[in-house]
Amino acid sequence: MARLTREDWVAAAYERFSADGITAVAVEPVARALGATKGSFYWHFADRRALVDAVLDRWRELETERLIGDVERIEPAAARLAGLLELIAHRTGQRSGERTLYADATGPVREFVSSVTERRVSYLASLVEASGVEPGEARRRAVLVVSAVIGYQQLVSSGWDAASDPRSLIDTLHVLATGATAQPNRPET
Repeated sequence: MARLTREDWVAAAYERFSADGITAVAVEPVARALGATKGSFYWHFADRRALVDAVLDRWRELETERLIGDVERIEPAAARLAGLLELIAHRTGQRSGERTLYADATGPVREFVSSVTERRVSYLASLVEASGVEPGEARRRAVLVVSAVIGYQQLVSSGWDAASDPRSLIDTLHVLATGATAQPNRPET
């Protein structure tokens, strides 16, 4: 068997996080999934906290920074807000680890989640502001949208069928963000 890398451990731990939340990120189950020993783990990480930090870094990169990067490539710039709302709505049911992250976050995890949430709110507020909304109101609307998405994720994690009406979520997020009742030139899904 080839020697496991730090990346192998992070990838396996991220799979556990995606399936069962941050509390599922533990050394022994990840080692079993990799067919490895705990000794291999300690070659790459000081402790479980370091593995959790690596998983959270990956979550931030994949679910926030990469998403923002995708949105920033949307042209014209005026279409970025609608594009972001579409991406959020269509990905909400896919991010299973995140569905419980807000409820399970304690201590340093809570601080990390708070930091990522602030990044998301600030970015969304900048898009809302660019659509012509006053800065304070743009921030309030961004907080509402992020809160709605987190709440939606909680509904999905409780077993509610998210696929029943994705257009409704997109339209609702748009109304919360802009105050408009319909998205102009939106693509149909």
